[in-house]
Amino acid sequence: MEILIIGIFTLGYLAITLEHNLKIDKLIPALGMMAFLWAIIALAHLPVFEVNTLLRELEPTHIEEILLHHLGKTAEIIIFLLGAMTIVEIIDYFNGFFTIKNFIRTTSKKGLLWIFAILAFILSAIIDNLTATIVLITILQKVIRDRNTRIWFAGLIIIAANAGGAWSPIGDVTTTMLWIGDKVTTGQLIMYLLIPSIVCVVVPVFIATFLPAFQGDIKKDENEEEGSLHPRGASMLYLGLSAIVFVPVFKTVTHLPPYVGMMLSLAIVATFAEIFSNAKINISSIDQESDAHASHSPVHSSLSKIELPSILFFLGILMAVAALESLGYLFSFADSLNTAIPNTDIVVVLLGAGSAVIDNVPLVAASMGMFSEPTDHPLWHFIAFSAGTGGSMLIIGSAAGVVAMGMEKIDFVWYLKKISWLALIGFLAGSVVFVLMRDLVF
Repeated sequence: MEILIIGIFTLGYLAITLEHNLKIDKLIPALGMMAFLWAIIALAHLPVFEVNTLLRELEPTHIEEILLHHLGKTAEIIIFLLGAMTIVEIIDYFNGFFTIKNFIRTTSKKGLLWIFAILAFILSAIIDNLTATIVLITILQKVIRDRNTRIWFAGLIIIAANAGGAWSPIGDVTTTMLWIGDKVTTGQLIMYLLIPSIVCVVVPVFIATFLPAFQGDIKKDENEEEGSLHPRGASMLYLGLSAIVFVPVFKTVTHLPPYVGMMLSLAIVATFAEIFSNAKINISSIDQESDAHASHSPVHSSLSKIELPSILFFLGILMAVAALESLGYLFSFADSLNTAIPNTDIVVVLLGAGSAVIDNVPLVAASMGMFSEPTDHPLWHFIAFSAGTGGSMLIIGSAAGVVAMGMEKIDFVWYLKKISWLALIGFLAGSVVFVLMRDLVF
């Protein structure tokens, strides 16, 4: 039975990794894998366990209890992401992100590289690395018309966005998972990872400034059309970003789960969005034949644009990994791994390298089930850094890379030749700094 379960998980995982080749959305194998694994557990009456992190042992439990437990943990992440996605879409509804373009005045390629790298680093820590990449590449397309030049900038934006998402509890899905799962706290996460993340960006960007692609100035298009700026765009940008940043503060003060604070932030942003909207709103009218009613309300419009496939993918993959954890497989694998490789630093670095090839969401989900170290143990912070920044080494290794690949039609081999070595240097430099800080400072 163990072979069957591992086989189903492996096939599902492989299908997720090869989604572009198979031409199927990764939510399909994720949901199918989840359903099959839990069905086998139920039909075969397999024993399920809950990991006692204090005693580092498995305690028997009932399938209904453990399933409800894992579903609750998964729901916390999903509701949190839904709130964050909606706020970002509301900002975009008012064309708030276009405000950022007004800050970009220089025509120097080196100057632009540093500006976009810094923006990606900061913005990804607030709104998540995927959204930050979409926003900045959209702005990049307005600033730089030449695609051959632009894809170089896009490659460095990927590195900066992934590094920025690593040190913030709301900057990357995997970091959010560790934060919501009480593996890390906001203050300790920032303290441990801010400097390594900065190094992870600064080193490759500094090296890149000497490359031929970033020499000289860009040609400014004199006939460039300015985007339509909403009069409330800047206000909604600052309000939305402030609301998202408020969530960790809310959690620290109230000790409630992060999704509660995110729902409060969403309610505040949505209220101002409705007030700022000039259109008449009829919230109760939803029976029209067209989708015109959605445009009446910024909230309705924003909710209609949310990436539900991504939400369902998280549900499927997290519950599938939870099945392996409940059977005790991850716990046993961790013991075997620690025996084979006693140095956990090497294990975590390999985890980071693995995140460049396979999806880092199930990778981090598996690591949460493998290790039982207490909250804010340096191991969790190193995992957050490695999983977040290691994905930059291949363009398919992170959500930011995949979306940039789609937006700019970046070739996999081109990225491998031109950008991967920069991402590798940044990852290794940041890892070395983390280890030195952990051993010598903290």
